[in-house]
Amino acid sequence: MKIENVQIEVTTGNIVNQPDIAAIVNAANAQLRTGGGVAGAINRAAGPGLEKECVQYAPVKPGEAVITKAHDLPNQYVIHCLGPVYGVDHPESLLLANCYRNAIRLAEENKIDSIAFPAISTGAFGYPVEEATDVVVSVIHEVCPGLHYLRKLRFVLFSKSDFAVYQRKLTASAAS
Repeated sequence: MKIENVQIEVTTGNIVNQPDIAAIVNAANAQLRTGGGVAGAINRAAGPGLEKECVQYAPVKPGEAVITKAHDLPNQYVIHCLGPVYGVDHPESLLLANCYRNAIRLAEENKIDSIAFPAISTGAFGYPVEEATDVVVSVIHEVCPGLHYLRKLRFVLFSKSDFAVYQRKLTASAAS
């Protein structure tokens, strides 16, 4: 699907295997350290330089985003976002929306033409995928019309069930 000049893609796979994307998004922890899930995969693939660079930016608060070099990844940048813990960080929907808005803002500020997101907060942070996807769809419809540099926005989802939710909700939003 396309929103204004931005191509929206949805795929399953591993966020660290997106060599055609300039910036990938890390579903980070507050200390921007190697962890489990997406953060662990990105940090392992990027090598120790990434965690070393991140020290200067930590801690981050839910909804915030910072940008670093990608180190040993095939991308140019990693944008680190701390998503909300569902049921703990309030208001969850605003904090989650801010993750996506702030990551896209950093992409624009750095003249990045392509970005790949995981499903932020839907793993260990417990955000229900259906609700999180509603937030994502709303944000991309809000921000894409004003973008000057970003031309490709990809959602890289770990599971086929998450892929199905994103595909269904994005398709429905394009029809309305």
